[in-house]
Amino acid sequence: MTTTAATAATTPADGAFLKAVRGEPVPHTPVWFMRQAGRSLPEYLAVREGVGMLESCMRPELVVEITMQPVRRYGVDAAIFFSDIVLPLKAVGVDLDIVPGVGPVVASPVRTLADVEAIPDLTPEHVPFITEAVAGLVSELGATPLIGFAGAPFTVASYLVEGGPSKDHARTKAMMFGAPDVWDALMRKIAGIAAAYLEVQVAAGASAVQLFDSWAGALTPDDYRTAVMPHSARVLAAAGELGVPRIHFGVGTANLLGLMGEAGADVVGVDWRTPLPAAIAQVGDRAIQGNLDPTLVFAPTEVMTARAAEVIEAGRAARGHVFNLGHGVIPATDPDQLKRLTEFVQGYRL
Repeated sequence: MTTTAATAATTPADGAFLKAVRGEPVPHTPVWFMRQAGRSLPEYLAVREGVGMLESCMRPELVVEITMQPVRRYGVDAAIFFSDIVLPLKAVGVDLDIVPGVGPVVASPVRTLADVEAIPDLTPEHVPFITEAVAGLVSELGATPLIGFAGAPFTVASYLVEGGPSKDHARTKAMMFGAPDVWDALMRKIAGIAAAYLEVQVAAGASAVQLFDSWAGALTPDDYRTAVMPHSARVLAAAGELGVPRIHFGVGTANLLGLMGEAGADVVGVDWRTPLPAAIAQVGDRAIQGNLDPTLVFAPTEVMTARAAEVIEAGRAARGHVFNLGHGVIPATDPDQLKRLTEFVQGYRL
């Protein structure tokens, strides 16, 4: 593993990442990147060659290797568990696949209460490969914490109802507005699955969790508060009972950040569209995560680091700050540039 400031701690709890999410003084601003495990790394492309996305998520040796690759290369302050938001559905028997260039595609979209009731609840017996992978990772990571991962109920529900990715989420919202009984049952089902999935990861050794809501930005604050927030809150509450910090991140959620914090987050993730001072004002006494524009890694290094410094300085006003991109690593990203960004953030004098 690369020797950096990230490896100076003797246990995950001693490191900058967990100190920051707890609002404690840190030796440096901790940094990790969403989608750091894969996509832009040649070593990731090599091990994934000929292996489907969901299959790679269900092979413990591959999950360990892919999760470790960016930790070795960059020396980041935390590892993010390599998985996919629809994996728990696949594990309980939902007929779906991740189609290259398209995304998750569900063979029989959910339309009725009977469709919801046909989805089994998730138990540890459905995902023994997750337990094995997390245990293997914790052993290899040492003092570097592992962040567990799950998709938030609204985003997962959207895939189930639409049958795949959607730009307008028309069928999803039609169910939410027009069939509230089916919607509530579906959201409760997904929340239960997500909570169980995170519990498996924490039980095996994950130090923190992130609930990822890709599509929540499609909602108004009122609709989020009444039809979505209670279900995300259920997942976050269950994770809180496990004693680990909880990160809640969504895309295009500038108008929802306060509510996402109130749902039970210890750390609110901020995408690149929202200036950190505005986000901090919304989330109250919580840590924040973010939020460099992912495209800035394509700019000259001095431009990228100047903007990163602005993010770090803005983060000082929060209870705690974890540096990250404002969304995932873009596949065409130069890994060497991401390495330079990591070193800059960890070397920045607070």
